[in-house]
Formats: sequence, C-alpha cells, structure tokens
Amino acid sequence: MTNKLFVTNLSYDVTQDELSELFSQIGKVVSTNIILDRETGQSRGFGFIEMSSETEALEAIKKLDNSDFKGRTLMVKESRPMTERPRNDFRNSYDNSNRRDSRRDSRKNTRGRRSNY
Repeated sequence: MTNKLFVTNLSYDVTQDELSELFSQIGKVVSTNIILDRETGQSRGFGFIEMSSETEALEAIKKLDNSDFKGRTLMVKESRPMTERPRNDFRNSYDNSNRRDSRRDSRKNTRGRRSNY
C-alpha cells in the first residue's frame, strides 16, 4: 500500500484547497493534485491526494469512498503507478493514409476510366 490516493468523480468546480481540506479531516495531507484538461484548463474530474502515512491513506479510503462531496459520489482508491503506453507514431498514420489513397487510385482504374497518372 502507498500513501497516494486516486480520487475520481469530482465535481468540475472543486479546487485543490477544498479537496485538501476534505482529506485533512482524516489525517495530514502531503500534496493534492487535480488533473486539468490541457486545452481548456478545466478539471477532468479526478485527482491525486498524498497522505503522510499508509494508515491515514487506508482510513481516508474507508471513510471517503462512496461519500457525497459537492453533490457527487466520490470514488477513492489506492493510486497505482503509471504504466508505459505505446507511442503514437506519426509515420504509421502517414503510411496508412498513403495506402488508402493508392487503393482509391486503383479502383479508378478498374472502372474502365482513364487515369491521368
């Protein structure tokens, strides 16, 4: 078990201070981080809380999971480490678009039409 918690189903107007205040009723909060959308800067509805000890983290899960906060039912769980995701390689999408164009060109030729190529 770690001291870091994953909190989801947050209201979009919840601030980091409000979330920190809620969890500080259980124990000492080391850090609070609400995840924001890159383009709009608006909350994405989830965040992370780091408590000072495992005992406090377990207590926070027990007391705040499925509890109501600002009209939403919170889900509080142990945070898991981030896993590696496959890279979105631009070349793959470029190759696929070329393949699609070549198929379209070959269909033109099979319909008995003359190609300008």
